[in-house]
Amino acid sequence: MIVHICSNHLFTNHTPPHSNKSLLSVFLFTICLGKSRKWMVLAACIWIQAFTGTNIDFSSYSSDLKLVMGLSQVQLNYLSMASDLGKLFGWCSGVSLLYFPAWLVLFIAAFMGFLGYGLQWLVIQETIILPFFSVFLLCLLSGCSICWFNTVCYVLCIENFPGSRAFALSLSVSFSGISPALYNVTVKAINSENHALYLLLNATLPLITSIAALVPILRQRPPQDAARKIDSREYGVFLCHTILAAFTGLYLLVLNSVSYSTTTAQILLAGTIFLLVLPAFTPETVLPTSYHYQQLSSQSIDTDNLEINKQLTGDNGANAKDSRHNSCSSKEHIRDETTSTKHSTRDLYSSKDHSVILGEEHSATALISSRDFWLYYIAYFCGGTIGLAYSNNLGQVSQSLGYNSDVTELVAVYSACSFFGRLLSSAPDFLRQKIYYARTGWLAFSLVPIPIAMYLLVSSGSNAALTLATALIGLSSGFVFSTAVSITSELFGPHSTRVNHNILITGIPLGSLLYGLLAALVYETNLRETNHFTLSDRPKVCMGRKCYTETFMWWGCISMFGLVSSVLLYLRTKPAYERVERDRMCTQFL
Repeated sequence: MIVHICSNHLFTNHTPPHSNKSLLSVFLFTICLGKSRKWMVLAACIWIQAFTGTNIDFSSYSSDLKLVMGLSQVQLNYLSMASDLGKLFGWCSGVSLLYFPAWLVLFIAAFMGFLGYGLQWLVIQETIILPFFSVFLLCLLSGCSICWFNTVCYVLCIENFPGSRAFALSLSVSFSGISPALYNVTVKAINSENHALYLLLNATLPLITSIAALVPILRQRPPQDAARKIDSREYGVFLCHTILAAFTGLYLLVLNSVSYSTTTAQILLAGTIFLLVLPAFTPETVLPTSYHYQQLSSQSIDTDNLEINKQLTGDNGANAKDSRHNSCSSKEHIRDETTSTKHSTRDLYSSKDHSVILGEEHSATALISSRDFWLYYIAYFCGGTIGLAYSNNLGQVSQSLGYNSDVTELVAVYSACSFFGRLLSSAPDFLRQKIYYARTGWLAFSLVPIPIAMYLLVSSGSNAALTLATALIGLSSGFVFSTAVSITSELFGPHSTRVNHNILITGIPLGSLLYGLLAALVYETNLRETNHFTLSDRPKVCMGRKCYTETFMWWGCISMFGLVSSVLLYLRTKPAYERVERDRMCTQFL
C-alpha cells in the first residue's frame, strides 16, 4: 500500500497538496526514499557509544577487585593497563571491516566484552578462582572489544556523513563519555552497595545495545548515496542533536551529584533511557516533509509569478553572488601576485611532507614516515592519555586522600566532564562561519587544562581541589579523544581512518602502562614511608598526600611536553587548513 502511494505521488503531476491526505502522502514518500536512514544509523552509533565506554568505570570496582584477589598496587595497575592494551590490536577491527559487514564486527566486539567482563564478574563474586594472568587476559579481551565498538561507529559515521563527518563523529564519540555516569545511575537503581554490578552490566548492556542497533545498521543506505556536502537542514538537525546531547549530559551530571533512594533512581534511570532513545526521532523525519511540500508547491507557480519573483529576488541574488565572486577573484589575484615566493615555498613544503595536503589518503607505511604523525602521536600520548591514566587511578587517589566514599561521585564528575569535552569538539564546525581556527589549534588549546589540574593536585589535597582537577582533566581528555578522530581523517585520509586511527591509539596502552607504573611505584614507595592501614590479611593501603604528589608532578611535566608538541603540529598544518578554508569560501561564491 505504501509503495503504491509513493509511486502514485512520484509519477503523477505535482499539484500543491492542500489536504492532510496529500501531506501524508508526501510523508510516506519521504519514508520510502529512506531519508531518515542515516539518522537512524547515527542514533545507533550514539547508543553503542553510550553503553560501551566501559573502561572508564574501572575505578568503581578496582578496590574490590584488589581486595578479592589480594593484589598489590603494581598488579592492579597491570590490570587497568590490560584494558587499554586491547587497543594495540584495534587495527584488527579496521582490517576486519574490509572483509566483513559492520554488523558482524559489532557482534564480535559484543561477545568479546561479554566473555571478558562476565568472567571478571564471577571472579569478584568469588564464584570462580582464576590466576592473575588469566584475569589479565580477560581485561585485555574486554578492552579490545571497546576498540572494536569504536571502530564500527567511526566507519558508520564517515560512510553515512561524508560531507559532515566531523559533526557525526564528535556527536557519537561524545556519548562514550557518559558511560560511567550511565552505569552509575543503573547501579544505584539496582543496588548501590554492590560494586560488582558494574562488571555484570559491562558484560550484558553492550550486547543488548548491539541487538537494538542491528536493524538501523542493516538498513543503512549505500555509501555512494550519501550527500557529499552539508546543507542548512542537515546543519539544523545536528544542532538539535547537540542540544539534546548537552541536556542529557547535564541530566546525568545532576543525577550523580545528589543522593536518592533506589525507587527514585529507577525513575531517573527511566528518564535517562528516554533521552537516549530520543535521537531515533530526529527532526529529519519531519523536516523532509515540509521540504518536499515546499518543493512540490513551488513547481505550481505560473510563469508570471516566476518572472516577478526573479525581478524581486533573482537579480539581487545574482548581483550579490557576482560581487562576492569578483571580490574572491580579486583577492586570489592579489594573493597570487604578492605571495608567489611564499606559495612556491608551500608547494615545496607539500612535496616534502604530504600530510599537509588535507584529505589525502595515507597507507600505514606513509603514516609512520610522516613527521606530522609523530608530532600528533606525542601530543596524544602525552596529553589525553594522561587523563585516562588519571581516571584509572582515581579510586586509589581518592582513597589515599580520605575520600573513599566519594569515589563514585568523582568517577561521575570525570565521566560527565569527559562527555562535555567530547561534545565541545564539534564547536569548531559550528563556529566555522564566524571564527575559523585550524582543528590542530583546537587540539593544542584543549591540552592546556591538564598541567593546570596537576598543579592544583600538587598544591592542595582538599576535596574541592580534587573535584576541580578531575573536572578539568575529564574535559580536556574528552575533547582530545573526540577531536582526534576528525584530525586523523583530515590529515591522513577519511577512508584510511579505520586503520590509521587505531595506530594512533596504540599510545593509550603504552601510556597507561608507563604512567600507571610510575604512579604504582611512587605509591609503593610511600606505602613504606608514610601512614598506612591494613584490613585483616588484605593488602596495605597508603594514606596521605605524599602517595601521589610526586606522580602528579611527573604527569604535569609530561603533559607540558605534549602541549609543546601540539603547538608545533598546529604551526606545521596551519597553512594547509587555511588554504582549504579559503578555497571553501571562494567555492561558495561561485
